[in-house]
Amino acid sequence: MRVGRLGMGLAALGRPAYINVGRAEELPARRGVEDLRKATWSVLDAAYAAGVRWVDAARSYGRSEEFLGGWLADRGHRDVTVSSKWGYAYVGGWRMDAEVHEVKEHSLRRFREQYAETRRFLRPDVYQVHSLTVDSPLFVDRALQAALAEAAADGVRLGFSTSGPRQGETVKKALELEVEGRRLFSTVQSTWNVLEPSVGAALSEAHGAGIHVLVKEALANGRLAVQAPGPVRRIADDQGVGTDAVALASALRQPWADTVLIGAVSTAQLRSNLAALDVVLEEGALGSLAVPPERYWEQRAALPWT
Repeated sequence: MRVGRLGMGLAALGRPAYINVGRAEELPARRGVEDLRKATWSVLDAAYAAGVRWVDAARSYGRSEEFLGGWLADRGHRDVTVSSKWGYAYVGGWRMDAEVHEVKEHSLRRFREQYAETRRFLRPDVYQVHSLTVDSPLFVDRALQAALAEAAADGVRLGFSTSGPRQGETVKKALELEVEGRRLFSTVQSTWNVLEPSVGAALSEAHGAGIHVLVKEALANGRLAVQAPGPVRRIADDQGVGTDAVALASALRQPWADTVLIGAVSTAQLRSNLAALDVVLEEGALGSLAVPPERYWEQRAALPWT
């Protein structure tokens, strides 16, 4: 349960609109670029002081890479593992009411374009395919696979994140990919929480094979903090912590979870999240909360961008 197993995710800080429930109340009254830059740096400072040493960004997280790169340069920290992702492009124009906020494309052109863009701001330790699914063209695009392998030869660890009700299949399929006899990916980032734990077996297998496993959306995009089921609330009340801490503790309890990402947008949220390190969970305490993956992902897709 060391704090070193926690990572900081910037999905909810790098752009003005996002789907996380309970986010709006914690952000600055204004959400201009400089307002969110300041908020990001404040949370990163607090996370670093607490011992967090992994930060995760993406090309589609608005200006998250710019904010993170500026913070690293200003603070001079050299012991932070930086991961980012390519595949989605941010097209929201820094507007709350944008019709579309991000567009997905897994192509050689998109990879080369976004890798160059990322390196304007960061030198990522880990570069991930964003939201890989079983039907992604990456699985049949040999030129794209070769380009990814070239990046790996330059010292960048390659990974992928997953989404959707078939995450487990995607994890297994992606870990079979090889270029010139070498496994392409060495990290995987998947959605796992007490409502949607279906990928757990695949992640356990990946961990056993030496893959670094990151857990994202352990709070179900804030729903487990703001709209927590009864069992989560009862444990939180009994232990004097927030429901967010209980949900995060359930992810930290998984022996295959190497890094659990938190998505706090304020120092207050961060402090509440960090209480997860002190939560005690009995075996199976929250095992009855899972919903069918299809239903979970339908509900997630219906969350508004606010």
